[in-house]
Amino acid sequence: MSLLTPEPHTLPRSESPQVVLELTVHNHPGVMSHICGLFARRAFNVEGILCMPIGAGAQSRIWLRVPADHRLQQMLRQLRKLEDVVSVQRHGADHEVFVRLEEFFQA
Repeated sequence: MSLLTPEPHTLPRSESPQVVLELTVHNHPGVMSHICGLFARRAFNVEGILCMPIGAGAQSRIWLRVPADHRLQQMLRQLRKLEDVVSVQRHGADHEVFVRLEEFFQA
């Protein structure tokens, strides 16, 4: 198999250490764009993203798999400053949400 082609049933992933960020945000049009724009403007790669409304739909939960590099702490501070961000939690790269999502894609 080619070095450029991933093994079957394996999702390609960055070689750098990663973390999962769990954001609770106000749910309205444009909030995902604001979050993604923050990362894009700083050329900070997002390896995985998942977003779902929670409760009655006034808020959403966003999970982001991102590199755990030297810029991460600054990104966390900037996320917490955004008006629509209610909370930010940091998890290890093996967070259940992405583990299960990878299992779904491998099936």
